[in-house]
Amino acid sequence: MSEIKQVVPHTEQLLNITRINREFRALAAINDWQSYHTPKNLAAAVSVEAGELLAEFQWLTDEESKPLEPQQKSQVADEVADVIMYLTELCAQLDINMADAIDIKINKNKQRFKKF
Repeated sequence: MSEIKQVVPHTEQLLNITRINREFRALAAINDWQSYHTPKNLAAAVSVEAGELLAEFQWLTDEESKPLEPQQKSQVADEVADVIMYLTELCAQLDINMADAIDIKINKNKQRFKKF
């Protein structure tokens, strides 16, 4: 049986989803992008940004993907942020509580994948 490694974040900082979404919406308002931020377009944007995240690892071995160079790590962080920002707006528009959705999904996965 494999041992579960607990990943400890660099900091214990919590994400403030409300602040993230407020800043995202402010930027969209300044640039007059709100009309493009429909649920369909936001879901597509999440997919595009996730693809850009994946592209940062294309052709790397598993070992090469772990110790990223500072510039590549910064680019990966940018893509992660883009995914999160689009997801926060998608959830806001669809009245989905992201924290509750994550908790529910974790519990579903525990039931679905528990070992007997």
